[in-house]
Amino acid sequence: MAGTRILKQTEAAERARILEVASYDVALDLTVGDKTFVSKTTVSFSCSEPGASTSIDLAAEHIRYATLNGEAVDTAGYSPETGLALVGLAAENTLVIEADCLYNHAGQGLHRMVDAVDGEAYLYSQFEVADAQRMFACFDQPDLKAEFVLHVTVPEHWRGISNMPVASEEPLDREFDKAKVVHFETAPRMSTYLYALCAGPYHEVLDEHDGIGLGLYCRQSMKQYLDAEGVFEITRQGFDHFNGKFGVKYPLPKYDQVFAPEYNMGAMENYGCVTIAEASYLFRSQVTDFELEQRANVILHEMAHMWFGDLVTMRWWDDLWLNESFADWASHWANVEATRYTEAWTTFLAMRKTWGYRQDQMSSTHPVYADMPDLEAVAANFDGITYAKGASILKQLVAYVGIDPFLAGLRAYFEKHQWGNATFSDLLSALEAASGRELRDWAAQWLETVQVNTLRPVVEVDGDGNYTSVAIRQEAPAEHPTLRTHRIGVGLYDLVDGKLVRREAIELDVAGELTGVPQLTGVRRPDVLLLNDEDLTYAKIRLDEHSLATVVDHVAAFESSLPRALIWTAAFDMVRDAEMSASDFVKLIATGLPAERDINIVTALLRNLGAAINLYATPENAPALRAIAATAAREAMLAAEPGSGFQLQWTKAFTDLARDEADVTLVKGWLDGAAVPDGLTVDTDLRWHIVIGLAGVGALSQADVDAELERDNTADGQRKAATAGAAIPDADSKAAVWARLAADAELPNWAQRALLSGFWHADQRELTAEYVVKFLDSVPEVWNMRNTTIAMEYVAMAFPRLYVDDATLALVDEWLTDDSRPDMMRRFVAEGRDDIARALAARARDAQA
Repeated sequence: MAGTRILKQTEAAERARILEVASYDVALDLTVGDKTFVSKTTVSFSCSEPGASTSIDLAAEHIRYATLNGEAVDTAGYSPETGLALVGLAAENTLVIEADCLYNHAGQGLHRMVDAVDGEAYLYSQFEVADAQRMFACFDQPDLKAEFVLHVTVPEHWRGISNMPVASEEPLDREFDKAKVVHFETAPRMSTYLYALCAGPYHEVLDEHDGIGLGLYCRQSMKQYLDAEGVFEITRQGFDHFNGKFGVKYPLPKYDQVFAPEYNMGAMENYGCVTIAEASYLFRSQVTDFELEQRANVILHEMAHMWFGDLVTMRWWDDLWLNESFADWASHWANVEATRYTEAWTTFLAMRKTWGYRQDQMSSTHPVYADMPDLEAVAANFDGITYAKGASILKQLVAYVGIDPFLAGLRAYFEKHQWGNATFSDLLSALEAASGRELRDWAAQWLETVQVNTLRPVVEVDGDGNYTSVAIRQEAPAEHPTLRTHRIGVGLYDLVDGKLVRREAIELDVAGELTGVPQLTGVRRPDVLLLNDEDLTYAKIRLDEHSLATVVDHVAAFESSLPRALIWTAAFDMVRDAEMSASDFVKLIATGLPAERDINIVTALLRNLGAAINLYATPENAPALRAIAATAAREAMLAAEPGSGFQLQWTKAFTDLARDEADVTLVKGWLDGAAVPDGLTVDTDLRWHIVIGLAGVGALSQADVDAELERDNTADGQRKAATAGAAIPDADSKAAVWARLAADAELPNWAQRALLSGFWHADQRELTAEYVVKFLDSVPEVWNMRNTTIAMEYVAMAFPRLYVDDATLALVDEWLTDDSRPDMMRRFVAEGRDDIARALAARARDAQA
C-alpha cells in the first residue's frame, strides 16, 4: 500500500462509530497534464460526538487547500500514509479539499495508459481495497457508504463512464484546447471502493435489456476485436437469472462493462461500471471454448457482486472471503443454469478448486474466515482460499440446506440489508431461518480451520468379486489434524462396451477417521469406486488399487466430464503428494488426455504437465518425458478436427514441448507458412506463442523478436515481445532484464509481469543460477520500491522455483530467519519455499520410477 494509508480495523471501527457520510461531490480536471490531475472533493458528513477528531484519507501529490465548515484546515502534518487530520467536528460537517493527484501506472487508483497504436490516453479506476483515496478525499472503508456526484473535465473527444449515466455535458471554450465537463447523475449509496471512473476516447456499443441500459467499451484500436454480441448474450442471460432468483431487481439504470488495458486482475465489480482485463478477455485471435467460458464466468462473477457486495456490502474486510466466494459460486451456478456452459462445475473443479487445494496446503494457509487487522493483511488474502475454497464450501452449504431454502435465505438477506452493510453472521441467520437448520457449528468446522482432508477407500473383496467391507478413511496433515464432516457421493462405475457407466450412486456423511459404508457389503465390486462423486465436498480423494488400474487405461471412458476431472485431479494430487511418480503421470497424460472431450480439462492438464516435467520429475527423467509428451501433443494436434479448439490447444502444447531439432524446425516454419497443419490459422496470438517458445530454446534472436514487434506494435505486442526477449538464453540479455525488474522504480505493472513470464526457463538453469541469490537480495528493495500489489506479484513470479535442490532450500531458509522483514513479504517467499520442498519430495518419488 505504498503511498496510501494502511488503515487498521480498529481505526475504521472508531470512524464508523462516530461518523455517517451523506455524500461526496467530486470534481476532477483531467486536462492539466499527463502526470497529475486536479481533484476537488466536497464531503458532507455528520458526527455523533461534536468536538471529536478524525482523519480523512487522501493519497495526493499536494494539497492545494482544505476547509472544514468554512474554516481552513491545517495541512502541515498531512501525509498520504496518515491522511489529513480533522479536529473539532460539528454535528453536521462540510469538508472541501482540492489537491493535485498522480495518475497511476500500476493498476491502482486512476490508471493512465497511452495506446502505442494511436497515441491516445485511456484512464480507468481501480479502488479495491482502499485506493479511492488516490483519486479523491474520502473515508476509504466499506461501511461508510455515501451518495456520489461526479464532474469530470476531459478533452472534447473523450467519453466519461462512471457508475451512473451522464446527466449532461458542458463545453468549455478555452483558448488552447477543446474540453468539456461531463456531469454524471447522482449515484446511490455505495462504498468508496465501488465507485468508478473510466475516461478516454473509448469505443462504445450500446444495448438494452429488461429496462437496463447496457454498454460495452474498449480502446479504439481494439474495437474490431470486441465481441459485443457474445458479451451481451451472457450479460442478458445473467440478468434474467439473477433478477429472477435474488428477489431484488438490479437497481441501477445502466450496466457498463469496460475492457481495461494494463489491468492487474480479472475484473472488478464497480457498481454499474464493471472493468474487465482487456488482455485476458478481449480476444484478438482464435480462442477455444475454455477462454469463452472463462469470459462468461468473469462476466457472471462481477454481475453477482451487484447484489452480493455492492447492494449489500461487507462491514469490514474480514468478510472479503464471503464477497468473493459467493460471486465465484454464483457465477458457476449461473453458467450451468442459464448459459450454454452446462458443464461449468467441471471447470470449477479443474480450474478453481485445485487452486484452493494448492493454496490450502502451503505454510501460509489460513482459515477461510480470517481476521484482517489492517489493509495490508487484506491485500495478501486475495488468494485461492478466499475465492476457491470459500466457493467450494458455499457449494457444500447449498447441498446441505438445499437450493430452494438457500435462495429463500438470500432473498431475505438482500431485502433486509440492501444499501447497507452486513456480516456473515447476518447471512447465516437468514439461511437458518429459511432452512430450519442450525449452521453455526457447521460454519465453524469449515471456515475457522485450515488445510484439506484426504479421503481414501478401504475395501475388502471376496473370491467372487463382491465387497465384504467398504470404509472411507479420512486423513489430515499432522500439523493441522482436523477431521471434518463431509457429505459425499460414492459412485460405482462399470466398464460396459468401452464406457464407464455409473451403476449406482449413494450419498453419506463421512465423519471421524473411519466411516463404514455397510450398504455396499455383498455388492459386486465395480470397475471404479469413485469417492466424492459429483464433487460435493472439499477434499482430496484417492482410488483403491483396482479402480486405479482401471482408470489408467480407461480414464476417457467416463461419459460425464465431472468424474473424469475428479480422476485427473486426484492423479495430479498424488504426484504433488509424492504418491505417484511424475513419470507415470506424464505417461498417463500422453496416453489418456488426447481422447479427452472437455477443453477445460485438456487446458488444465496441459498446465499440470509442464509442472510435472519441470518441477516434479528428476532432471535425469525430464528430457525423455518431455519427448514423450511432445510426440503425444504432435499426434493429438494432427488428429484433432481442423480449426477446432482442441487443435489449437494441442498446437500450443507441442510448441512449448518442442526440443528435438526436427520439431523446432517444424514449429519455426509455421511463422513463414510452411507445413502448417490443415485448419490451423497462425494468427496474431498463436504467432506470439510460437515466438516466445522458440526464443526460449534459442531458436530466435532479439532481432527476430524486434521484427515481430514491428509487425504488431500494439500494447499486447509490446507485452509479448517483452516476454520473448526475456526468454532468450543470453547472459547479457538476462542481466539487462534483471536490472529492469529489480532496480527500475518506474517499471509499469504490465512490463514486470511480461518480463517475469519469460525470464525463468527450464532449459536455462545454468544460465540463470546466479539470480537465485540476486532474487533474495532484491526482495526487500523491490518491496519498498513498488506498491504492495505489484511487489507481491514480483515475489510470487520471480521466485526461483525451477531450482529444486537442497542448496536453494538452504538459501531460502537462511533468508527467512530474518524476522525483521514484513510478514507479508516473508509469506510470499515462504510459499516459494513450500513449492521447492514439495518438488524435492516428488522428485525423490520419481527417482524410484
